[in-house]
Amino acid sequence: MANEHHTSNARQKAATAASIAVAYGCVYFFWGATFTATRVGAAEMPALLMSGTRFLIAGAILLGWCRWRGLRLRQSARTMVTLCLVGLFLLCVNNALLIYAEKTVPSGLASLVMAIIPLLVALAEMLLPGGEALPARGWLGMAMGFAGLAALVWPSLRSGWNGNGALLWAIMALLAGAVAWMVGSILARRSRLPVNSFVAAGWQMFAAGLCNSLLGTALGEWPQFHVNSASIGSLAFLITGGSLIGYSSFIYLLEHVPVAQVSSYCYINPVVAVLLGIFVLHERPEPAEFVGMSGVIVAVFLITTARVKPKSMEELEPIPVE
Repeated sequence: MANEHHTSNARQKAATAASIAVAYGCVYFFWGATFTATRVGAAEMPALLMSGTRFLIAGAILLGWCRWRGLRLRQSARTMVTLCLVGLFLLCVNNALLIYAEKTVPSGLASLVMAIIPLLVALAEMLLPGGEALPARGWLGMAMGFAGLAALVWPSLRSGWNGNGALLWAIMALLAGAVAWMVGSILARRSRLPVNSFVAAGWQMFAAGLCNSLLGTALGEWPQFHVNSASIGSLAFLITGGSLIGYSSFIYLLEHVPVAQVSSYCYINPVVAVLLGIFVLHERPEPAEFVGMSGVIVAVFLITTARVKPKSMEELEPIPVE
């Protein structure tokens, strides 16, 4: 009997370890691959309608699942307004700008520029009232991060100054999107809303999807929305892999693994995105971009491990890959 009980416990532990490994794999792969899927979809769909369609469908599915699980969807007016504002910054503005930029820049470069978000959040939190100071390790990461960013965008900026205006605007859009995610992340952290994480994500996605869909419709983007295998495949992957499977795996990890370990996706996802860009989309980063990539990834590692360890999901600054 004792041996049977021991065997049962061992199987349970093994199953838990296996499920955690699968969850890590989902977060690393699916969130990293969203940059690749976005690059494919951006060639077939306008930014606002692509983002709007994706999050409208994903948000509706997630809210429907939450309702089926018996979770309370209705929230106070103040909570709903805050959730919508967070969704507008994190998903509406950020994702539309990312799609716009990926019409021009390679997916790997886009992922690396967005990887500076933890640096921006750490800097903003330090400057805001009641913010946390950075230790020496964090300052080293900050310096390496911005130096790496400079190396990353310098080839594009040089090309833009030499007449490639589209590339210059794309880089500016990526940086603006990173700032938007920073604002939404800080707003989510400081609001500390008493809402289930899945319900909050569902409303944020739905609000962002509705906003971008209405705006894209008002601007007459539908004639540019091409329904073909590339656009459908891109949206399907982004909705299921990025917004549903990836996010669910992220929540699962937060419930079973220390947050400091979960934050490893911040520097794994850009590597996945760059490799997929090279092998799937045949992108060819310049040598300076590889130097910048190394600097940004090491910087994000230093920043995320130097800061006071957060206690909840809202205190993480995920790369924008929902």
